[in-house]
Amino acid sequence: MDLTAVVVLVLVLLVLIILARMSVRIVRQYEQGVLFRLGRVAGVRMPGLRFIIPVVDRLHLVSLRIVTMPIQSQGIITQDNVSVDISAVAYYRVVDAVKSVVAIENVAAAINQIAQTTLRKVVGRHSLDQTLSETERINSDIREILDALTLAWGVEVTLVELKDIQLPEGMKRAMARQAEAEREKRAKIIAAEGESIAAAALGEASDTMMAHPLALQLRNLQSLVEIAVDKNSTVVFPAPLMSTIGELSAFLARETQAAQAHNPGATSATPIKAA
Repeated sequence: MDLTAVVVLVLVLLVLIILARMSVRIVRQYEQGVLFRLGRVAGVRMPGLRFIIPVVDRLHLVSLRIVTMPIQSQGIITQDNVSVDISAVAYYRVVDAVKSVVAIENVAAAINQIAQTTLRKVVGRHSLDQTLSETERINSDIREILDALTLAWGVEVTLVELKDIQLPEGMKRAMARQAEAEREKRAKIIAAEGESIAAAALGEASDTMMAHPLALQLRNLQSLVEIAVDKNSTVVFPAPLMSTIGELSAFLARETQAAQAHNPGATSATPIKAA
């Protein structure tokens, strides 16, 4: 075998190796391959080792995994004319590999742009208070709109979440004052309710003391005990206490007179005679 034949054989082997390498494709588990044959869609290739015709076929791999797409901060004017900056995040996945390749050129860029415009449109229909308190409903509305639009592209939007809401400094101060006023209102209402309950309890206590006069005297004695705890040089006696002491003295005098009436000799004194 001459040198020319050897060179030709080597070249043929190299060409065969290159063609074999070009005809083998590996589709991963999370991918699907869209096969184009002479520019036309010839089908979808599932995960595994796949063979194609070199030069004639082209296999476009499409990932089916969920993609996390941040939606950059958008300057939005709410329904009540408040300017806010809102950022969000969206999650989507390809459900139809053929549509995601044929129906649109760059599905990720298209979803990013439509997500930004949808975010501005949906939030712009709500007031600031609704935007802050009804985020779940806003997230659901954005997801439904995106899902309806991207379905023709073979893409399903699984979740949209508002991530950050930036308010102007003046609005933050106004909301802080509003929250402070709300807390003061609740504090006054609670204090008024406490006064009402205390007044009712005092009314019941006064009725009890009217039915039992000695209860008032016991309460006065308790007040004296509380005052005596402090080391003060001045002791204040409630006026009803003095009348109680007088009544107690009269009671003792009556008891003494009754005792003397029952036993006169017990209290008579024996006269002492002078020597």
